[in-house]
Amino acid sequence: QVQLVESGGGLVQAGGSLRLSCTASGRTFSRYAMGWFRQAPGKEREFVAAISASGGIEFYADSVKGRFTIFRDITKNTVYLQMSSLKAEDTAVYYCAVDQSPYPRSGPESYNYWGRGTQVTVSS
Repeated sequence: QVQLVESGGGLVQAGGSLRLSCTASGRTFSRYAMGWFRQAPGKEREFVAAISASGGIEFYADSVKGRFTIFRDITKNTVYLQMSSLKAEDTAVYYCAVDQSPYPRSGPESYNYWGRGTQVTVSS
C-alpha cells in the first residue's frame, strides 16, 4: 500500500523558517517527480514547488520563489520543502504528491499519489 506522510508543520512567526518532510512507503518513487501543494481555508489547492525524478530540475510558484527550496533524498524516499521568510499568506495545509512523470509539473491532475497534509500557520 502506497503511503505519503508529511511532517514538520507547525506554528511560526512571520519571517521564520520551517522544513517540511514527506516520506513515501509502499514503493520507490525514484523515477517520478514529486511536488508540494497547499490549500488555505476557502481557497483551492495551489501548486508550490516540484522537483524532477533526478533532483536536477526544480520548479516553483512565483509566490514562493526565492523563499522556498525543494529537494529530495532518493535513498530515503523523501522529499523536503525548506521554507524561509515565511509570511502570513503562506498559512495553509501543505500536501506532498507524486507525479506520473519524471518531470516536475504544476497541475495537480498530473499527480496520482497524495499525502494527508501538514498544517503550517504563520502568525503576523
